[in-house]
Amino acid sequence: MDKPSKSGTQSVRRGLQLMRLLAQHDVAGLSLQQITTLSGLERSTAHRLISCLVDENFAHRDNTSRCYHLGIDAMQIGFATMHRVPVDDTLKPLTKRLCRLSGDTVFLVMQQGDHALCLSREHGDFPVRIFTIDTGEKRLLGMGAGGLALLATYDEADICALHARHQAEYEQAGLTLTALLQKTCTTREKGFSEIVDGITPGISGVGYAFSISQITRVAISFGAISQRLDSARRREMGELMAAECTAWVHKYSVSN
Repeated sequence: MDKPSKSGTQSVRRGLQLMRLLAQHDVAGLSLQQITTLSGLERSTAHRLISCLVDENFAHRDNTSRCYHLGIDAMQIGFATMHRVPVDDTLKPLTKRLCRLSGDTVFLVMQQGDHALCLSREHGDFPVRIFTIDTGEKRLLGMGAGGLALLATYDEADICALHARHQAEYEQAGLTLTALLQKTCTTREKGFSEIVDGITPGISGVGYAFSISQITRVAISFGAISQRLDSARRREMGELMAAECTAWVHKYSVSN
């Protein structure tokens, strides 16, 4: 079989780059000018590639806003993985290790739009198990230790916009915009998130967020009864999680 030409490979990479951009901005969509700016491509090249994606149903152009979003076939590719969870498969050794080291319940969540989706929950040997969120359940970013760690990677303008989109739900949970901004600021300062007696009274947690690809961000968190997860242990667990996740990212990036 002939090897693909350099120009052919470059076109594939550029097309995938545009799909990643669309995925990152799918809620609002992107204009052609924004695609050109964010991708660094020439306008003619960007237009040719995005038009191809539209023709192949991997992108969709809204007739009203004239912005581009992911298309039907991009969605179908995502659905094709629903019988298994590649992210969970990839990170399972790490979550199981953290479970053994801590003895606590460990949650793996992945950012999905404005929400954190729970992909897995592992229970340690501590007799009190935590069931604050089930696999397949999702919560708004900022609710729960993993979601707060993910939200802390946002800048202030994006956090304000997110809160405005879901103000009623946030405030019902006692999260005003001021409170949410303060929590994310504290998370950045410490390097990990902390939730004390949050959504479920008597339950606390710590979380750490990291990227496993250009567009996929996840967070791992520990959950335990508040008496067990006091201030000193939250710091200990947060630092442990940060070190283990950083080591995993380094090992994973080197092996790939």
